[in-house]
Amino acid sequence: MVIGDGILTPAISVLSATGGIKLDQPKMSDEVVVLVSVIILVGLFSIQHYGTDRIAWLFAPIVFVWFLLIGGIGIINIWKYDTRVLKAFSPVHIYRYFKKGGIEGWTSLGGIMLSITGTEAVFADLSHFPVPAIQIAFTVVVFPSLLLAYCGQAAYLIKHSNHVVDLFYSSIPESIYWPVFLVATAAAVVASQATISATFSLVKQALALGCFPRVKVVHTSKKFLQQIYIPDINWILMILCVAVTAGFKNQTQIGNASGTAVAIVMLVTTFLMILIMILVWRCHWTLVVIFTVLSLIVEGTYFTAVLFKVNQGGWVPLAIAAAFFIIMYVWHYGSVKRYEFEMHSKVSMAYILGLGPSLGLVRVPGIGLVYTELARGVPPIFSHFITNLPAIHSVVIFVCVKYLPVYTVPEEERFLVRRIGPKNFHMFRCVARYGYKDLHKKDDDFEEKLFESLHMFVRLEYLMEECSGSEISSYGQQTQQSNSEECPPNNNNSLTLSSIVDLTISSVGSIVSAESPVHLSAQGSAISNRGSHSQNELNEKEFLNSCRAAGIVHILGNTVVQARQGSNFFKKITINYLYALLRKMCRENSVIFNVPHESLLNVGQVFYI
Repeated sequence: MVIGDGILTPAISVLSATGGIKLDQPKMSDEVVVLVSVIILVGLFSIQHYGTDRIAWLFAPIVFVWFLLIGGIGIINIWKYDTRVLKAFSPVHIYRYFKKGGIEGWTSLGGIMLSITGTEAVFADLSHFPVPAIQIAFTVVVFPSLLLAYCGQAAYLIKHSNHVVDLFYSSIPESIYWPVFLVATAAAVVASQATISATFSLVKQALALGCFPRVKVVHTSKKFLQQIYIPDINWILMILCVAVTAGFKNQTQIGNASGTAVAIVMLVTTFLMILIMILVWRCHWTLVVIFTVLSLIVEGTYFTAVLFKVNQGGWVPLAIAAAFFIIMYVWHYGSVKRYEFEMHSKVSMAYILGLGPSLGLVRVPGIGLVYTELARGVPPIFSHFITNLPAIHSVVIFVCVKYLPVYTVPEEERFLVRRIGPKNFHMFRCVARYGYKDLHKKDDDFEEKLFESLHMFVRLEYLMEECSGSEISSYGQQTQQSNSEECPPNNNNSLTLSSIVDLTISSVGSIVSAESPVHLSAQGSAISNRGSHSQNELNEKEFLNSCRAAGIVHILGNTVVQARQGSNFFKKITINYLYALLRKMCRENSVIFNVPHESLLNVGQVFYI
């Protein structure tokens, strides 16, 4: 729904702002106003790839001046036409309005939802601004200015009841009409930019959580990580936004559509907040009940009112939300089924060990980076690869890129490295972990950090063996009984960079403590073991460097997913057609990881799920 609102907000904001031209030029047709709005929208979406970093400093002054203007105009109209409108702040008039209007008064609420549209963008802004900044800005500037503006328009209507259609521009004093028109247009562009940026942010988070097809994400700012640009989504938003603007041609139906979207967004947000209060904040049940009752009284009333506007434009956000929901559901369903198939079909460690150090093939110089979604085990694509090709690289690293449901992963905890099989197999696993706000680009910097983590893993592995006096097996367990009680135990050979410092200090401390005269023989043994381990460590590092110099090949799976025979009709449609179509339309893994074509090797395989 918020993504759908990202389409409707630019349309209604720009169309309502440019509609002020007709007040000065009454003979101008609606088609001309729509054409001007479309030109502004096309220009707005066309400059998205430049990013907002260079012009973002203008946004706050424009919006601040805009609120000061509408608040000031509201004060002028209240003082000039009728100060009695200030009685509207009394809650008694809510009761009188519904008593007098009855059902018509209730259904009329669906037509005034535009007065609170835009507040849903606060949820997206929480990822860009701190909470106190939003609270202060809303209570000190936004809310008072809106109240004064609406009261001023009400006072103007008391004297000019025939200006309902063009109320906003008609209530502006003639001396400042054109300056206000320019500021209104600029504010509409800023509001549109805010919703477009929020849509990019939501799509990127859904993408990181595996709920959206793979699309290209471009970071437009070196200073602000949140400023991103998604080309595919940008042009889709532009086409839909232009279609809505040119299709409806008036603000009323677009307003009904936007009001429907906002009402549903607020209602869903309230239900999610209830879950957070119960499961996360552990609030007392009385507080949850009070919050639920008060919120649903207001939002439920508005929601039931906008249902009467569905046939008057309110169906648009429902259709857009349904389309995006189907896309996200099908992609997530197909991805989960494909992952479950890979987990079920992964190669056992017994099979790898049975192949021997050469894996039953010719080991050629170089490093093979095998990309997989499995964080444990050997993917089935590897067995498919070695079954059809007679050679494999001297060093094989299974690279698994995982996006975690957290904001960011610290750099020192980015990589998890683990050895697969004995040391003479030269097989490793590297899990690269990212939060949904982290920047991931498969480039030289990524490779450099990967091999740096690999070298540190080898260093720590030999340091632990040196400390314990035994060898660490591929399963992270010692092959001999350790004689050193001071060394830190470690039954898991999956290491992060953050653990290296602590383990290194404790290991070195254990070795230094052996300098006591009582343990001279143990010291001599430790020095001997340390020398052999250091030489082995040096040899393996030199071997890794030589293999890296020989070349790196990126091995990616190009799998085709199909439903098994006998699957139900829904599953066949979802997997064989919808999911297959999305996989063809989305960006390939080689593009996402920015893998150079000259070192890319695709391995095809069919998965029946």
